[in-house]
Amino acid sequence: MKKLRFALIGCGRISKNHIAAAITNSKTMELAVVCDPVISLAEKQADVYFAATGVKPLIYTDYKKAIEEQKIDCCAIATESGYHAEIALYCIRHGKNVLIEKPMALSTGDAEQMIHEAKDQGVTLGVCHQNRFNQPVQELHKALEDGRFGKLVSGTARILWNRGMPYYEQAPWRGTWAQDGGTLMNQCIHNIDLLQWSLGGEPDTIMAMTGNYLRDIQAEDFGAILIRFKNGAIGIVEGTACVYPKNLEETLSVFGGTGTAVIGGLAVNRIETWNFEKPAEQDAGVAALTGTDPKDVYGSGHTTLYANYIDAVNNHTDPLVSGTEAIKAMKIILAAYKSQKTGKAVEFDNLSFSTLDMKDSYVRYQ
Repeated sequence: MKKLRFALIGCGRISKNHIAAAITNSKTMELAVVCDPVISLAEKQADVYFAATGVKPLIYTDYKKAIEEQKIDCCAIATESGYHAEIALYCIRHGKNVLIEKPMALSTGDAEQMIHEAKDQGVTLGVCHQNRFNQPVQELHKALEDGRFGKLVSGTARILWNRGMPYYEQAPWRGTWAQDGGTLMNQCIHNIDLLQWSLGGEPDTIMAMTGNYLRDIQAEDFGAILIRFKNGAIGIVEGTACVYPKNLEETLSVFGGTGTAVIGGLAVNRIETWNFEKPAEQDAGVAALTGTDPKDVYGSGHTTLYANYIDAVNNHTDPLVSGTEAIKAMKIILAAYKSQKTGKAVEFDNLSFSTLDMKDSYVRYQ
């Protein structure tokens, strides 16, 4: 297996998870470049990687210059959401494999273009929905693949978190339509991805109500979504940044004719309910997956996600979270925004929408 040379573009809040994943996967990858317009952020992450591996990444403030000057196989993009598409398309057009933080883009057009151009260039596009690699989630998906739920009826994704104004003030791009979207696009997209993955991955129609209640931001701090899937199952999303006084839970529930499973904890990391009509070999292992919460809501899934992505690049296969997979959760949220704006149900197929289409759409609830 070829040892891949990575460039990390963006060294902000989430970058520590990318650095940890790079360190753990150092036998199959080398972090050759770290890049951020704020050079001190890049230097900090380069020092962390060097302390663990003895290899000092080169430091850049301009990602384009780094790509032009260095031999890079893969670009990991962890910048503000509003720059994801622009940077990814530049990397793809220069023949680089791309692993990008969620959301992959803020418009359907940009996301579809990324998928199309990655295919044309023969490069691998992956997206960081790391919670798919949580062991309880993997066990749930195995039960789904084995048909243990019978006919799927419904599922719920509950993201009951707190994000106060200091969080938004720390990085002014957060909560804006141009660079972020609201709590659905930023905080809730991971669990929305798990919900659609669990209920068949083929959304049909979406209805939503969202609003801005407590946070002085452009976008929503609470959202509720109903999703009808093409197999008839109904998905329900409850997402908020307004829980007092701190994060409460991130829970995924799946209900079928012969099975019920609930994965909860701080970040869908603990089995809370596991009931099936017929026992199976996997049940003994599942009983142990009730451990403690991770240190933060990001969990530890980036490490396994990186391993899966590296394997996909080397074997010219799709990673578990390809662009084609990741666009689904993003489109559900954009459809929810459109539903809020129009007051109507929105068809998932042929959706064309952007967070920027929501500009000036909200009156804050007093």
